[in-house]
Amino acid sequence: MRVMVLVKATQDSEKGFLRTAWEAEMMEAMGRFNDELQDARIFVTAAGLKPTSQGKRVAFDGPGRTVINGPFAGGSEMVAGFWLWDVKDMDEAVAWVKRCPNPMPGPSEIEIRPFYEMADLQ
Repeated sequence: MRVMVLVKATQDSEKGFLRTAWEAEMMEAMGRFNDELQDARIFVTAAGLKPTSQGKRVAFDGPGRTVINGPFAGGSEMVAGFWLWDVKDMDEAVAWVKRCPNPMPGPSEIEIRPFYEMADLQ
């Protein structure tokens, strides 16, 4: 079962990577966690995203397209990073997320979303 594990954005992540001592420590802890995921053979890929101030959205309305420049409002509805994992089931994904270092200096959330598989679409 493939899942996308979404690290939700916070006010801190929207400031961008500032190279603080906390961030260096968190990156080291995340590196160790990613090594464990690879050893368990569930890690597919991962990446951190730059703040929404550096992003764009394209709004669709029929044939019309409008480009919207960031930053975007929404706080915890935004995504700061992600993993793609291949796990046996949702319980395994939850167990791994519970082991994850807190990706933010304060409160944070990580969302787990399963992918549609071909069997779901037939």
